[in-house]
Amino acid sequence: MIKRSSTYFRLFRFIYIIIITSLVLLGLLVIIISSGFYKNSKLNELQDTGDLFISCIKEEYKKDGRINSDEMYDLHAALVRDKNIEAFIYDADGKCLVSPNDYSLELSSGKFNFERDTKSPDPLSDDLKDKIEDDEYLDLDRNSYSRNEPRLIYGRRIFLKTDDNAIPVRMYAVFYGMTADINSFVLKISLLYIFIAIVVAVVSFFVLRWRFRRLEAYEEDFLRISSMYAKGDFSEKLSTEIEGNMKEIAEYINALAADVESSEDTSKTFIANVSHELRTPITTVGGFIDGILDGTISKPKQGEYLALASKEIHRLKILITSMLNMTKFESGAMRPNFRMANITDLVVQTVLMFEKKIETKQLEVTGLDSNRLDVYVDTDLMQQVIYNLVENAVKFVDQNGTLSFSFEKNEEWYEVGVKNTGEGLTDNEIQQVFDRFYKTDTSRGKDTTGLGLGLSISRKIVHLHKGHIVVKSVYGEYTEFIIQLPVEMTDKAKEGK
Repeated sequence: MIKRSSTYFRLFRFIYIIIITSLVLLGLLVIIISSGFYKNSKLNELQDTGDLFISCIKEEYKKDGRINSDEMYDLHAALVRDKNIEAFIYDADGKCLVSPNDYSLELSSGKFNFERDTKSPDPLSDDLKDKIEDDEYLDLDRNSYSRNEPRLIYGRRIFLKTDDNAIPVRMYAVFYGMTADINSFVLKISLLYIFIAIVVAVVSFFVLRWRFRRLEAYEEDFLRISSMYAKGDFSEKLSTEIEGNMKEIAEYINALAADVESSEDTSKTFIANVSHELRTPITTVGGFIDGILDGTISKPKQGEYLALASKEIHRLKILITSMLNMTKFESGAMRPNFRMANITDLVVQTVLMFEKKIETKQLEVTGLDSNRLDVYVDTDLMQQVIYNLVENAVKFVDQNGTLSFSFEKNEEWYEVGVKNTGEGLTDNEIQQVFDRFYKTDTSRGKDTTGLGLGLSISRKIVHLHKGHIVVKSVYGEYTEFIIQLPVEMTDKAKEGK
């Protein structure tokens, strides 16, 4: 059975109660409708037999003006014997002329026994007479004939006449049929339905229990694995072999867990990198200062070592600034200061900052003579993006390689491209290149000062501008980063002016 502590226990109980209630109501409906149909068929049968008997009476009366001949008694007896129908004929005053009492009819095991009897039957009641006067009366009678055992009743007003065209004689014919068949039918249909309902209820119970046990087992796994996630253990994943919204929920939670696990691994790597990056310049600066203070470093060389210490301190400043900027972006504290700016000039100014490195690598630079692009941006933030992209391009371009810049506008975007020849990126590296703290295996050897924050910060800045930054690369040939800024944003700013 499903555990009471399970979320699905109440749902299982509710559904099963609904099934049982529906079976009971459906059973009542089936029994009422089927017994009604069967009762109507018996009433119609009684009516047909009664009409046939009335036709015989009319024919008999037409001959000699009598309805109590021996032929009629025989017909009456056959009607009672073969059809289990009791027939009464009353005159206009309600006096009984023909009745089963003529044979001392008594019920015995659902059949009538016949013996001639002269016991006078009760006259036709006024209530029943009124019903017959209005129209043919066909119903289940509970009062007129037997209060203990209801009978089917068919009453009809008839007119009898002879061949000599005499005035027709008004009479009343009343027929009673037994209800034993109806009771037997209702009992049989009830027993049959009860059997079917029990089978359905049992099958439903086991099917529902099987189904909810699967859900219960999944719920237990869900709770167990979620508890593991809460403790930082991501060794298991939630099963997605389940239907409905739970499958999507499991997929989302698995993705979230994978992201948290990845973030934890990345954070550990970041802490290790930051610790190393902080410890190296601090140790260097501390060593230089201690050397100056204790005289190990001579006075003529103190200026050189102080310059190295200043460089390490600048490196610490860049590191701390990058970490603070990342924190601002993630907390939503960064608020851009938008204005119209010539983004082509921003790229040119940034490239000039790397003039010495470009000359050292003997690089060819193309595309800086492109047309002017005025875009609505935060100049400082956008220059930081351009700086990061150009720095990466200069750092990883091959010796005597090419730096290419492109500036384009289409219906939807302003696009600024920074492309460098060189080793390029693998498919796996392309998927992770914007992750914070991520550094490719190649960059670990070439980029000894970076922490892998530049591209992550750049993407966040571009997202603040409602744009995108994408990377294209062919391994062994080139890498290109493209900044996409929405034309609509700039157009609205121009209209505002």
